Amino acid sequence: MTARLSLYEKAEQELYKLDRSVKGKFYDFSHRFRQNPDHPGLDLIPLKGDGRVYRAKIDQSYRALLAKIGIDGAGREKWLVVAVRHRKHVYEELSVAINRITGEIEFVDLSVVGQSVLQRAGMTLTPAEQPEAADERETSGAVPATIEPPDDAAHVPEAEPLLAGLTAEDLRDLGVAEQLIALALAVTESTELDALVSGAPLLTKDILYGLAAGLSIEDVRKEITAPVDVELDESVRHDLDAALARTTVTTIDDALKDIIEEGDFRAWKVFLHPAQAKLVDRRYSGSFRVSGGPGTGKTIVALHRVKHLAEQLPPGHSKPILLTTFTKNLTTDLRARLASLLEPELLARVDITHIDQLAARVLNENTLAGAGKQRIYDNVALNTLRQVLLELDEKRWDAEFLYEEWEQVILGQSLGTRKAYFDARRAGRGRSVSRPDRAQIWKILEQFTTRLDKEGRETWGQAAERAARFEMQRAAKIEQRQEYKDEIGGKDLIHRDDSSGMYYLGHRYKHVVVDEAQDLRPAHWKMLRAMVAQGEDDMFIAGDTHQRIYDQQVTLGTVGVNIRGRAARLTLSYRTTREILNRAMEVVNPKSVQITFDDLDDGTDNLDGYRSVLRGPAPELVRCESWDDELAQLAATLRSWRRDLATGGAGGKVRDPRGNIAVCVADREAVNQVMYYLATEAELTVAELTKEGVKGDGDIHVGTMHRFKGLEYQRLAIVGARDGVIPRASVVQRYRDTDPRRLAREQLKARSLLFVAATRARDTLRISWYGKPSPYLPV
Repeated sequence: MTARLSLYEKAEQELYKLDRSVKGKFYDFSHRFRQNPDHPGLDLIPLKGDGRVYRAKIDQSYRALLAKIGIDGAGREKWLVVAVRHRKHVYEELSVAINRITGEIEFVDLSVVGQSVLQRAGMTLTPAEQPEAADERETSGAVPATIEPPDDAAHVPEAEPLLAGLTAEDLRDLGVAEQLIALALAVTESTELDALVSGAPLLTKDILYGLAAGLSIEDVRKEITAPVDVELDESVRHDLDAALARTTVTTIDDALKDIIEEGDFRAWKVFLHPAQAKLVDRRYSGSFRVSGGPGTGKTIVALHRVKHLAEQLPPGHSKPILLTTFTKNLTTDLRARLASLLEPELLARVDITHIDQLAARVLNENTLAGAGKQRIYDNVALNTLRQVLLELDEKRWDAEFLYEEWEQVILGQSLGTRKAYFDARRAGRGRSVSRPDRAQIWKILEQFTTRLDKEGRETWGQAAERAARFEMQRAAKIEQRQEYKDEIGGKDLIHRDDSSGMYYLGHRYKHVVVDEAQDLRPAHWKMLRAMVAQGEDDMFIAGDTHQRIYDQQVTLGTVGVNIRGRAARLTLSYRTTREILNRAMEVVNPKSVQITFDDLDDGTDNLDGYRSVLRGPAPELVRCESWDDELAQLAATLRSWRRDLATGGAGGKVRDPRGNIAVCVADREAVNQVMYYLATEAELTVAELTKEGVKGDGDIHVGTMHRFKGLEYQRLAIVGARDGVIPRASVVQRYRDTDPRRLAREQLKARSLLFVAATRARDTLRISWYGKPSPYLPV
């Protein structure tokens, strides 16, 4: 009989960390197993502890652990690979079960639990295969079948359990795997808990870490258990075949082989936690917003939302789904991640582009060939404005203030006349201006824009505002056509459409998905709103105002995006460890300063309840003697990290460190210095993070804090985090006496920038400086 073979998620993670030779043998084994699971060479034997769990031989050293599920419609046996282990670490007590909350298959392996916990719980483990020699028994790392307590055990005071006050029924009701309940109640310290959850099912891990972090039973039920709770009929509670359909598994084929060999970091970057899945698959009556701190999975939810929407599309070749964000390099990252989720034919149905590129496309469609303007960045336009002020001998207003007044008030509200500017609200601008002031500001900015126009240039802010107007005009025509159709009944639309061209007019997209929404301009939102018809599942928005590093203050309701009553907030971080998170939180939520963040609408947002389910080493804060000393210490750290990743140190075994290690430089002027030193003095290979994405193929990525927006690395070093750089001394001096409210805004941006940088690290974070540290660092 042939077999259908699938791979349990944790088994997939184990495969990532094995040597290439073992991976190859596993796929040879999979091929033979699918052809004939009863082949004598596979040595398929059931374990004594759970009759549904079998072990089979991959080679002389490694074993596949499998659960027998049932028979499929083609008469093939259905098997699930639940683990891949060295034969020394295969025990009879391995088991599979169906979680009473999620209805998914769970694999439980007690061999990862420390001996002290097993002893307190009164448990022993039995090796499935006897070691062949005494020396092998001593080095196998296996837990002996019988554990004898030390002679003086009676005199050692018993420590209080970490989960004191909780009962087995409490844990069972929350969804902890039955086989781990007694062990969880026996744990007395965090290191034991780390060992216990390292091999535990995902829901069990989240629950136990949440309780250990101080969450109440009700909080855990609300934040962790309730989002994944399913209604299970009693008749299917023990049906592995039915549970398989609810479990995250992967068919074993050549495509999986390619992904496995790329390393687990890529898979982790697109892993959707069960608690997030309900946000992905729901049908919304209108625009929906998901918020949450770094690592809570906003981007991953957005990517899986795109996947869900693409899978619902009817056959065709159009691109009715837009996935957009603020920067080019983040767009590149989103495209790579989505490519690992979608088949090529579905990926081709998604328009993946950053927001300014989308605006440029609209302008190109509405501009005669050769009549377009050169688009310039803000620093270039700012120099032009300085030149205008110099020519006017204007000393009252500085160029930075005027430029932001133009960007945020005039362009932000599409103000086309002086009267409109006189009547406009300037919420959040800080420095107040009188009516005569506005008249003078308007006159200066008129000369500035005239200068740009004569030079055939425009800023990206101007481009966004023009593109928004074109799209709003298009949307108005579509609405006009629909009103006419409703009134006339469509009787003469064929003739009318032929003469006006309106027959082919329609909204560009059926669905729009936005990531890093907090950084978009008001004009961007107006353009997006006009590109998709208002209605069911029109816009899906992911963002966090604590990570706003560009000065774009937007109230979605004022630009036609209504999210009232359709929003969700993620509070559990699955990327950043608790230790990194706690340090980062002190940057944007210091005890000494009251800071308020908006919610992209008329309310406020906060990080209350924001916590991590991961554990790791404490961030390293390093004070250096000089810039040269800081570079030398950085190089030594990076060499150590590379060795760890290549030889199985903390963070798991990764053959290629490329894309897993990064250096975040606080000062733009120092990026080249860091790259030059690492490449020449330290003989490390580096690649720069630019607006276009990664430039080069070096192992270690280097860039400014702005370039790290939306990206993630296993190990991250932040250098140059000193006072005068974070925040900029020039900014503090400019606004300290003249515009305190503006200074507060600039300081908030600097805090958010450091917060974003620190939370790009998944496992390890190192921050260094020389001289006086940034006042935002918790030192």
